[in-house]
Amino acid sequence: MSNVDRWLLPDGVDEVLPEQAQVVERLRRQILDLYNIWGYDLVIPPMVEFTESLLSGSGSDLDLMTFRVTDQLSGRLMGIRADITPQTARMDAHSLRRQGPSRLCYAGTVLHTRPRGPLESRTPISIGVELFGEAALPADIEVIELFLQTLKTSGVNQVHLDLGHVDIFRGLLAGSHLDSDSESQLFELLQRKASAELSDWINLNISDKKLGGWLKALPGLAGSIEVLGAAKKALKGSPIAVMQAIYELEQVVEAITKMGVSIHIDLGEMPGYHYHTGIVFAGYIQGYGKALGNGGRYDYVGEAFGRARPATGFAFDLKSLVSQGQRPESKVAGIFVPYTSDPECHHQVAVLRSQGNRVVQGFQAQIIDLVELKCDRQLVNIDGKYVIQNLS
Repeated sequence: MSNVDRWLLPDGVDEVLPEQAQVVERLRRQILDLYNIWGYDLVIPPMVEFTESLLSGSGSDLDLMTFRVTDQLSGRLMGIRADITPQTARMDAHSLRRQGPSRLCYAGTVLHTRPRGPLESRTPISIGVELFGEAALPADIEVIELFLQTLKTSGVNQVHLDLGHVDIFRGLLAGSHLDSDSESQLFELLQRKASAELSDWINLNISDKKLGGWLKALPGLAGSIEVLGAAKKALKGSPIAVMQAIYELEQVVEAITKMGVSIHIDLGEMPGYHYHTGIVFAGYIQGYGKALGNGGRYDYVGEAFGRARPATGFAFDLKSLVSQGQRPESKVAGIFVPYTSDPECHHQVAVLRSQGNRVVQGFQAQIIDLVELKCDRQLVNIDGKYVIQNLS
């Protein structure tokens, strides 16, 4: 690399400069404070772990997103985290071993081998929560409510909440005896909502006419909350797990309607199907081409650590929340202090800083640019007394 190229960063790897970094850090603190008052304890997992634990139960997608390095001490393979959820599952199962429900939250940079979508960062700042040890529906409702409250705290308005349930598809296929390849083909057609191709595939591969009819109905079961009523009719007679999933979605809708959010139901949409085990959700806003955050239930991720506790949670990219939030700017301008060796001046500077003021001390031969220094006031000595003057 030539000298002129040394400033280049890898594709998808971005930096956060002072103005934006201040906003990001302020929001990080506000969100973590929010999680704290909801009873979620902050954890700080390591950036790298042995791949055996980092990728346990996380599915093939995360495996492909994870950078690998060799540990020079042990010779074992380590991964640079691409997701913090498996780490919190390890901490819950092994490090904490709490008997009751465990509420954990986190905020930290993750690294992806490739961007998840066009123009996306490979170094998002992941912030979110995980609730372990409670299988009942109120745990899912709490997590979804906190998900929406996070968006509100971030200044994100007019949120569209997508809700789904992987047990609908999984429940329908429970007695189908499809092999893994056939199930993957069917899943892929459902995700593309390729109705004509889906119908042809079902006619060719599903001999059970009732099951075929239920599966053909799934792509059309998307829209407002009235979809749930239509689903009970379209999927009438289906396995108990399917009806139970619809009932759970009805309970969630009833609980969160009061939060004034637009709810979209999609019973054929199953993000993280091989990873999640129940209700799944995501948050969208108009004009932003991807989910701002997503989450759901994933009850078996701790099994690899010897403690398969019920679990649900969500995660956001903090930088995306900042970019899409409508938050009032709160720039705190500073006080500039020209260079002096006067001990009294240094004492006054210490007092001002102890009061929470931003104070920038000048150097002897410094070229002063108050815009760069972000100062709108100056500490000056007038008749032996130090006073603050506005700079206009």
